[in-house]
Amino acid sequence: MLTILGFAMIATFLVLIMTKKMSPIAALVLIPALFCVAVGQGAQLGDYVIEGVGNLAPTAAMLMFAIVYFGVMIDVGLFDPIVRGILKFCQADPMRIVVGTAVLAAIVSLDGDGSTTFMITVSAMYPLYKRLKMSLVVMTGVAATANGVMNTLPWGGPTARAATALKLDASEIFVPMIPALAMGLLAVFVLAYVLGIRERKRLGMLTLDEALAREPEPETVSAGAGGTGGKDRLRKGTGASASGTGTGSGAFAGGTENEEADDDEFQGLDPNRSTLRPKLYWFNAGLTAALLTAMIMELMPIPVLFLLGAALALTVNFPHMPDQRARIAAHADNVLNVSGMVFAAAVFTGVLTGTGMVEHMADWVVGAVPEAMGPHMAIVTGLLSLPLTYFMSNDGFYFGVLPVLAEAGAAHGVSPLEIARASLAGQALHMSSPLVPAVYVLVGMAKVEFGDHTRFTVKWAVLTSLVVLAAGILFGIM
Repeated sequence: MLTILGFAMIATFLVLIMTKKMSPIAALVLIPALFCVAVGQGAQLGDYVIEGVGNLAPTAAMLMFAIVYFGVMIDVGLFDPIVRGILKFCQADPMRIVVGTAVLAAIVSLDGDGSTTFMITVSAMYPLYKRLKMSLVVMTGVAATANGVMNTLPWGGPTARAATALKLDASEIFVPMIPALAMGLLAVFVLAYVLGIRERKRLGMLTLDEALAREPEPETVSAGAGGTGGKDRLRKGTGASASGTGTGSGAFAGGTENEEADDDEFQGLDPNRSTLRPKLYWFNAGLTAALLTAMIMELMPIPVLFLLGAALALTVNFPHMPDQRARIAAHADNVLNVSGMVFAAAVFTGVLTGTGMVEHMADWVVGAVPEAMGPHMAIVTGLLSLPLTYFMSNDGFYFGVLPVLAEAGAAHGVSPLEIARASLAGQALHMSSPLVPAVYVLVGMAKVEFGDHTRFTVKWAVLTSLVVLAAGILFGIM
């Protein structure tokens, strides 16, 4: 009976969030609460939740302060020179432009927010693709796949969800995965190079002056995700993103004053936003490098590092209290949504574990897996992560399915850490899932049909995910 109720609880949760009948936070709380009562253990619900909240508090703190930290770094202009440098590197060479797209998306993905990554990347690269008549699905495909690999950062979501669902330390999952993820990112860069060469052969080579003299294709105003779309948005820049980042009308390196009226073709981040702190650039760069180094070396717990980093970044860059409050407020939506999701997950995982559902479900899964595959549950998990994270949300997979796979693996001597690491393999594909809100920001701003993006991207994203999984097996990570 517990097996049936467990699967019914997961199925109900998945259906409600996939059909958007309930928000993930509401579903994570209400559905397990109802099933806890249904199995006759409603009196223990409070104990399950309190225990879960205690286990998940470090993960929630890490996500909260990581979002604030990287949001502030974008606000103050840490990434602006990178954007300008990539645009200058690209010139009018299609191959360089595609590679530059991958590099820019990977770097900006450090903030852990897919929507911000796509807004910055498309704002910077879209005018180049349009002016040179390059394939826009190449841009969206490369950006989504690069972001998918980088989305495995501890503050990006999947790693935190895996740690939350299995009650593990996020750094223990992520740090050993770095070599495999590096191979995945290398695969994205190789893919970008190959696609860029193909675009170069199709379009030929232009000098920068020839590119600037070429008439861009006419714009068609189409409402994209978040209400963005059309030529006015590209000329005037978008407003604040979810992370408080604006995009504006910076000129491409090599352009002239007279060309600015034609169109702000080669733009990046708004060079005139009031939050810029150019005099503190090297302080911010050094602080970020030190923070990431300390995280990799595990000098302190990741939540403590980001807490200290966010406090220091706010204090130095915005010494006046009103400015600090404004920056915190700019990122409050992201912080609340992510941390709320983590604490809501305490109910789901607590009920699933406390009632004994997960054990009964694991027994069923163990019985369904051929005996010969039992010791290879990490590989099985990695392969299952591709279709499951594409056809369901990360919330559904990590909170609903992963605990069952981990219990099944434990029965065959496979550690939860290996299962958690293997579960990250499918993220390159997940970022193009129709269930990911950020992908609609990407295709909307690029004015690409979602079906076209999917047909082009899925095969390359699957290949990248398999590279990550194969590298993890090769390096003995899973």
